[in-house]
Amino acid sequence: MEPIEEAILLKNELDSIRPLSKEQEEIIMQKFRLDWNYNSNNLEGNSLTYGETKALLLHGITAQGKPLKDHFEITGHDEAIKWIEDLVKGDFPLTENFIRELHTLLLKSPYEVKAITPDGHPTTRRIAVGQYKTAPNHVKTKTGKIFRFATPEETPAKMHDLISWYRSESELPDLNPIILAAEFHYRFIRIHPFDDGNGRTARIIMNFILMKFGYPPVIIKTEDKENYFSALQQADGGEIEPFINYIAMNLIRSLQIMISGAQGENIEEDDDALKELALLKARLKKEKKTKSPTLAYRTINTFIKDTKPFFEETISEISDLFAESNTSIFIDEKQHKQSFGGVLANATTSFGLKGIPADLAAKLTGEKSLEIFGVDLYKEDISEIIWRTENLGLKGGNNKTKLIIDLKLVLDNVHPILKITVNGQKAIQYIFDYETSINTEVVSQLQRQLLRNLTNEIKLMI
Repeated sequence: MEPIEEAILLKNELDSIRPLSKEQEEIIMQKFRLDWNYNSNNLEGNSLTYGETKALLLHGITAQGKPLKDHFEITGHDEAIKWIEDLVKGDFPLTENFIRELHTLLLKSPYEVKAITPDGHPTTRRIAVGQYKTAPNHVKTKTGKIFRFATPEETPAKMHDLISWYRSESELPDLNPIILAAEFHYRFIRIHPFDDGNGRTARIIMNFILMKFGYPPVIIKTEDKENYFSALQQADGGEIEPFINYIAMNLIRSLQIMISGAQGENIEEDDDALKELALLKARLKKEKKTKSPTLAYRTINTFIKDTKPFFEETISEISDLFAESNTSIFIDEKQHKQSFGGVLANATTSFGLKGIPADLAAKLTGEKSLEIFGVDLYKEDISEIIWRTENLGLKGGNNKTKLIIDLKLVLDNVHPILKITVNGQKAIQYIFDYETSINTEVVSQLQRQLLRNLTNEIKLMI
């Protein structure tokens, strides 16, 4: 039996079992989302393991020593999947605007990557999000030859033609959704419309099409990437049937998983045990308590001196848009009364001996006292500190508007956690170690994300 025929038969079997209970749907889709998030990003070079991906998405645990960009790729991809899950419930059309919005969700914010100039010199290239490419993104093959995608000048017209083709094909009476989804994937890849993220975008759109017609998503496993790329290369040579069959074979696997889940059977696969072991190790690492008064004290001071000023600089960029700006500090949800000298006077170290920081003075005198914000950390614990900025009255807009930015430092038993929120939006979060501070590269990426959130919130106020 041909793969497409088998997939259609399995789809009919699945339809005969439907509707699934809400709990069954949630269990099955959680597995698909985790597999999809991990494999699609790993195919493109993301360094997070399956266990680290699951720990990040289910428990908010970041992988120590892994790039912040890799974490953002996973969370952005997860947001994009959840977005299309909502869209397929209605009759949402596939348009160029949809594709650009999807790309923005995936990549979140602009970033720079290493590149090579036409004359062979190393350089950097800025990756835009939600915008078609402005420079060629041809690739060099294993044989050393250049494989050419659409030029930046050709891209808008080719994307318009692609959407027109899709609309025409989707209205045919003998439409086969599997062929349509697979062929759209290939046609999109041949254009390569964006500077980065084309593979992830293509796979999500392919699954959006399949899910619109009641199929589960196709998961291209990272260990099978050679077969995936080989099928794409055959399509480049004019033979697209192997690629369509490859997609159909992977769809069969997803259909079998969904049918098993609908029948109440175990849908975990053999290699999931190894993935769970990696996750268990991450959990065990998380449960190991490392917080101490000295580590908490140093973390707070280091954050205040070396990190917080960067975010204050970002926040100051929008302060002139408002009539008034106020700052306040909250220690474990209680507002801290600032003494003369403002925030810095309350945030700097307490001195046990003249001119000597409190932690060093304690060692010299034998007295255990680490005081910060009026709290002796040897006697009381601080769980979280919030530095709040309230901007009031948008100039030229509603003078009752309020923009609240919270920089929250959570002093967890295992890791300190930085959470940045703008008017209650989903927090920008970063988990680091008590022994180390947040490096400048990470701070820069967090600043860009904060500025993006601030800009989006202000747009809503106008």
